[in-house]
Amino acid sequence: MRKELKDQHIDSLCEEIKAYPSLYIADIGGLNSVQTSKLRRAAFRKEVKLEVVKNTLLIKALEKSGFDYSELFPVIKGETAIMLSNTNNAPAKLIKDFRAAEKNAEKPILKGAYVEECFYIGHEHLDELVNIKSKNELIADVVALLQSPIKNVLSQIQSAGNTISGVLKTLEEREA
Repeated sequence: MRKELKDQHIDSLCEEIKAYPSLYIADIGGLNSVQTSKLRRAAFRKEVKLEVVKNTLLIKALEKSGFDYSELFPVIKGETAIMLSNTNNAPAKLIKDFRAAEKNAEKPILKGAYVEECFYIGHEHLDELVNIKSKNELIADVVALLQSPIKNVLSQIQSAGNTISGVLKTLEEREA
């Protein structure tokens, strides 16, 4: 590859990395063509950008991004694919679901990730990353917590109204 093409590829990788809040580095090498197609289709459905990259170009793109990704550099070796997503846990769920669906699949393997301003190195962090809630899930949790006291108050008011009306009916029937 000519130097100009490498520079263009580094620049485009850098822009892609900057455009997404989460970055996963995985090893998908060794998957056959059918499995690779399934993984790519699943990634597309879950809005995860999956791209196989050269290690040296990825390192240069990470260095050029303006953020210190140096904690990920030791895992960038061998066959490397990046997974980029706007949903923090989507790539982790994709890896876990794919491995569960493809029995005896040893890949993809999570090498490392940068999610929510934290680095996760190694496949043992996959379950932890799956359980990270997305921004929309956190907002839904906050809204549910805020609605809970209001719902309790409203149900108490309705219950009290029913009780008072029942007492009044009983008293009215006694006098009649």
